[in-house]
Amino acid sequence: MDSLTWYLVIAVVLLGFAIGAGFALTRRSGKKAPTGKDKPRPGIDYAPGVGDDDSVPRDTERRNVDQIGSTLLDEPPVAEIIPEPEALEEPGLWEVEVPEPTKGRLHRLRERLARSNTALGKGLLALLSKGDIDDATWDEVEEVLLTADLGVAATMQLMEQLRNRIQVEGASSPDAVRAVLREELLALVDPAMDRSVTTKATGRPAVILVVGVNGTGKTTTTGKLARVMVADGRTVLLGAADTFRAAAADQLQTWGDRVGAVVVRGPEGGDPAAVAFEAVDVAAQAGVDAVVIDTAGRLHTKTGLMDELGKVKRVVEKNSEVDEVLLVLDATTGQNGLVQARVFAEVVNVTGIVLTKLDGTAKGGIVVSVQRELGVPVKLVGLGEGPDDLAPFEPAEFVDALLA
Repeated sequence: MDSLTWYLVIAVVLLGFAIGAGFALTRRSGKKAPTGKDKPRPGIDYAPGVGDDDSVPRDTERRNVDQIGSTLLDEPPVAEIIPEPEALEEPGLWEVEVPEPTKGRLHRLRERLARSNTALGKGLLALLSKGDIDDATWDEVEEVLLTADLGVAATMQLMEQLRNRIQVEGASSPDAVRAVLREELLALVDPAMDRSVTTKATGRPAVILVVGVNGTGKTTTTGKLARVMVADGRTVLLGAADTFRAAAADQLQTWGDRVGAVVVRGPEGGDPAAVAFEAVDVAAQAGVDAVVIDTAGRLHTKTGLMDELGKVKRVVEKNSEVDEVLLVLDATTGQNGLVQARVFAEVVNVTGIVLTKLDGTAKGGIVVSVQRELGVPVKLVGLGEGPDDLAPFEPAEFVDALLA
């Protein structure tokens, strides 16, 4: 056999070895190399490298398709995570509260008022029930009245009446003194004043503006007022015109939701006059009895803010007459509350006073002094933090609580 034949034999043998090795490798891998058509998608099957989509980060975490699939299979089907209709209809979940009627509410809250105003009531009774009242005792009586924020003019008037009736008429027994004191205090509170809140108008919703300085509980009072009106059978819409305090609209919404009252609100920092105007418009279309508008709290010393309050009222009046402007005052502020009241009365026509925190002060005389200062009645009083602790003001119940 010549050399050429040997070369051919060697070549055939080597070729056979190469083919055999190739088949062996193919069987061991169990799959073929990916083609362009079968190439995995970037970001799912593999981490991209040079020549791949550069918009995908090079350090993208590699995820396996099989792992993703098993994760999705572990998720419950959509139908299983939707609450059953019975769950949505669970009793009490969306239940609207129905407050008790307000008739006699102040009487039910009388104990709180009696506990907080012992200086004005029981203090006077203790002094005036002495057998022989001298000048020093009358000086103490005067101090008690002034400390209770009755005001100088009202104090002088009451002192004169008490002197005449106790000394001249001879009312010396405890029961007689109590009767005289009750009668004279009631005359100062003035039961003849109209203390009703206009909650219904002819042919349109009654419009009520709630105004006051920061910190008096104005938004809370607005919500409680809605409960008072609903308790008395009225339908109410609330206007969240305090657009500057982030939580004010949400707070009012909560109050509205509890009694089923619709709340009209605007964007945070928006024009409060626009919100108030829209609230009145929506109330008219809805046919509700009344719309109560919560305005932003403002310091009475800030001229710009007070002017803005006047603008809110003027804008509302382009759409409807304003029936009530209720000024919320903190009873614990005493004479400072009178200063606030004067300024607000100059900007808007205040028709009534709401005294909050009356259960937390011994200065019950603020009722008399603020009425004499503005010539408008105290219409509602707050005697606690509960949702139904806002009560229509009743002069006789108030005085009886002072003397209890």
